[in-house]
Amino acid sequence: MKNRIDPELREVLEVFPPLDLDYLEETRQGMVQISQSIEIPINESVSISNRMIPVPTDNPSIRVRIYEPKEKNELLPGLLWIHGGGYVFGVPEGDDVLCQKFVTEGNCVVVAVDYRLAPENPYPAGLEDCYSALNWFSGNAASLGVDPSRIGVAGASAGGGLTAALSLLARDRKGPELCFQMPLYPMIDDRNNTPSSLEITGNMVWNHDLNQRAWTMYLNGANGTENVPPYAAPARATDLSGLPFTYTCVGQLDPFRDETLIYIQKLCQAGVDVEFHLYPGAYHGFEGVVPQANISQRALAEYIGAVKHVLHRKQPVENK
Repeated sequence: MKNRIDPELREVLEVFPPLDLDYLEETRQGMVQISQSIEIPINESVSISNRMIPVPTDNPSIRVRIYEPKEKNELLPGLLWIHGGGYVFGVPEGDDVLCQKFVTEGNCVVVAVDYRLAPENPYPAGLEDCYSALNWFSGNAASLGVDPSRIGVAGASAGGGLTAALSLLARDRKGPELCFQMPLYPMIDDRNNTPSSLEITGNMVWNHDLNQRAWTMYLNGANGTENVPPYAAPARATDLSGLPFTYTCVGQLDPFRDETLIYIQKLCQAGVDVEFHLYPGAYHGFEGVVPQANISQRALAEYIGAVKHVLHRKQPVENK
């Protein structure tokens, strides 16, 4: 397995601290300390603010982090960003650099949602927070300088899973109509039994055992049973028709490789337009772990390019 890893990505794994979900709070604190020790460059043309928004659920309010150009000359498209972290850790600030790039290079307004995490708040808490944030984003589009007909949703890993789930939920609840979804290497199959999920073990950033623990926390132990709904694990969905244009990708050495491939096939068969990239030699979250690697730079450019291409199309393809 080691010899299959892209050379630029390989060395980091030797010093990358393994995640430990047995000590979740300590893991969360350690990740916060690491992020705080890294100076995040702030683009002078981007305004970043935080806002508490009311939500019509059991959670009185949630925080959203808004990234927008300081100067707007026209209505811009919007992107709801959902951070990753196995449904059990992570904060919007972890994606500050990427979200600023979406603004400056993708020419859009980004709203990142600080959703509730498991196991303290298992499914459907986090998804309901994301749905509330989408409704707020759509309802307040005018004040944000956003065209409500050009709103997309995106996220990576668990954020990708929530992206796929949110697209299904918005479709079925007849909520805000999305023109784009970008679930990057999404965490969508609670059964954790595909060939790639069984193949990837050891310190590969994310692996079979970590995946099992995280799904157990998110679904309160119901993972792998017959009663898991597709909004919890979108790999369970049987009807993907009517979903928006989809961009996605996955590394060939990612445990989510096969569930992503199956998801793409089902989207295509449902008549959804899809663009997909498989990155050889790449493990889970590679572009965040080694952002300077050539393959990471290519992947990041593709994310931004997809946002720019789809959100700025004058006549998005509709899949009805």
